[in-house]
Amino acid sequence: MTRNQAPHDPPTVLTIAGSDSGGGAGIQADLKTIEATGGFGTSAITSVTAQNTTGVQGSHLLPIEQIESQIEAVLGDFDVRAVKTGMLATADVIETVVGYAGDLPELVVDPVMVAASGDRLLEPAGEDAYERLVAEARLVTPNADEAAVLTGIEPTDEATAVEAGEALVEMGADAALIKGGHIAGEDVIDVLVTGDRVRTFRHERVDTDATHGSGCTLSAAIATHLAHGEALADSVSAGIDLLARAVRYNLDVGEGPGAVHHLVEARERAERTETAETVERLVSEFVGRGQAIEGDVSTLVPAVGTNVVGATKFGEHPGEVAAVEGRITRTMDGVRPNRGVRFGASSHVARYLLDVREVAPAARFAVNWRYDDAMAEALDGLDGDVVHLDRRPTLESGIEPGFAAGEDPAAVVDPGGDGRAPATVVVAASPAELRTRTERLLDAVG
Repeated sequence: MTRNQAPHDPPTVLTIAGSDSGGGAGIQADLKTIEATGGFGTSAITSVTAQNTTGVQGSHLLPIEQIESQIEAVLGDFDVRAVKTGMLATADVIETVVGYAGDLPELVVDPVMVAASGDRLLEPAGEDAYERLVAEARLVTPNADEAAVLTGIEPTDEATAVEAGEALVEMGADAALIKGGHIAGEDVIDVLVTGDRVRTFRHERVDTDATHGSGCTLSAAIATHLAHGEALADSVSAGIDLLARAVRYNLDVGEGPGAVHHLVEARERAERTETAETVERLVSEFVGRGQAIEGDVSTLVPAVGTNVVGATKFGEHPGEVAAVEGRITRTMDGVRPNRGVRFGASSHVARYLLDVREVAPAARFAVNWRYDDAMAEALDGLDGDVVHLDRRPTLESGIEPGFAAGEDPAAVVDPGGDGRAPATVVVAASPAELRTRTERLLDAVG
């Protein structure tokens, strides 16, 4: 029997950039990101670099006619919905791309001039040529150093970033995104300037040097969202969110700082089914179905009920945490879950787990039990640290527990207050560890 085909029709995105033999930036980063963001990636390679996480060891510029042949081959066959540029290297290459600009929809220009390692990727004459390419761009995405070269304005804060963005718009770009990664400050502030509006995007800065490929990943993600027909501001916001997660969950590869995780959002989505099934098995064990844990957990369940939660490996928000909808409560027949498991069902225990993950990213599962004098003594027998929180604001105003760097939390104790009951939240990296820690508490409280 011959099966019928079921073709998929993703929007095509073209990247015109250099090749990175280390795989973290350039064409390689672009194609990974385009695919992960739901597009079909095509490419025109401008140069081949000998590069890894420690730096650029050499590069070879392709002849202009070969670059043109690649661009024409793609445009002549594919319905290209968006184009992004990366390392163009010389004024001649930039002028070549400018010559095709009328045929390049949704053009996102990432004016690559210097690698994250500090190596120069653009000859001085190319800096002047960029002005003509910027004038053709739907969006230009310089970092602070590149914005200073292009405009003569050095962004050192939000106000000067706006000035640089406005200068780029005056040069002809529809919009400019001044990236804040190179601007000092506790938070990273990216500034989007259009002809009639300024919008800022704020993310907490991640303490890492593993940012190789960050600019390529961001511009490729934005271009792909534009190819899907999304508005510019929404495309920029989605790209920034992806990059923030890609930097936090970076790839520990090579001898250098490493690279950003281009596929991090796709990996997060792929883990959801397995995570939800794991939480369902834990719930079944706690309520006495299947292979139950040793002991009756009903003695640990507080009056407000218990929840069992599990985050994907790359989970950042309560919506990426699987939990029991309605909690587990005590009944005449023992403890029972109110309903099934779904993502986003917990705004309480999920937040404790996410807070712990800021200190111990390996923690993926948690359960809340009662807290009283007996439990306080039982907690002494747990492996790992027991973190006692001070009275804190309500959940609605945010949770900022004072974990210290280097702690390995096994449980978090919330003394309650402001409408919250006291709670013991046991956390673990695996289901087995969560079961073991719960069994130790059961043995201790008798």
